[in-house]
Amino acid sequence: MSLVKPVVQSSATGCPSYTETLPCHAVSAARARRLVAAALTAWRLDNLVDTGVLVVTEFIANSAQHTPCRFVRVTVTRSTSDTVRIAVTDKSTELPVRRCAGGLEEQGRDLALVAAVSQETGTDTFRWGKRQWAQIGANAASRRDPAQEQETAHGVRLR
Repeated sequence: MSLVKPVVQSSATGCPSYTETLPCHAVSAARARRLVAAALTAWRLDNLVDTGVLVVTEFIANSAQHTPCRFVRVTVTRSTSDTVRIAVTDKSTELPVRRCAGGLEEQGRDLALVAAVSQETGTDTFRWGKRQWAQIGANAASRRDPAQEQETAHGVRLR
C-alpha cells in the first residue's frame, strides 16, 4: 500500500498542523499513530504522545468499523502552545454514538475512552460527512468534568 507523505501546513486559523489522507481500514491506525507522534514530538509536546496516539487509534477504528468510506483524513493541529486538536474526517454522515459497554464486551468503549483523556471532544457535521475531534493538552483528564457533558446539534460535546 502506497501512502502519501504527510503535509505540514498552516490551517485556516493560522495554527500549524500535520495532515494525511489514509485508507479507511484498521491497519491505517499505525500510520495515523506515527503522524500524531511525529507532530507532537516536532512541537516538543512529547508528554502528549501517549494520549494523542490513543485518540487517533480510536477515531480510526471507529471510522473503519462504522463507515463505508474509502479514505479518512487525519489532522493534528496545534491550537495553543500546549493544546492540540486531533481530528479524523470521513465522508459518512452517520454520527458516532457513545455507548456504555458491558463488562465483558470487547467493543463500545472507544468514544468514552477518548472523552476520558481529552479536554473536549466533538463531531462537526457537513453535507458530505463528518469530523470527529478531540482536544488534548497538559492535564487533559483532570480538566474535564463529566457533569458538564452536553448534547449539541452535532452530537455529544464535552466542555
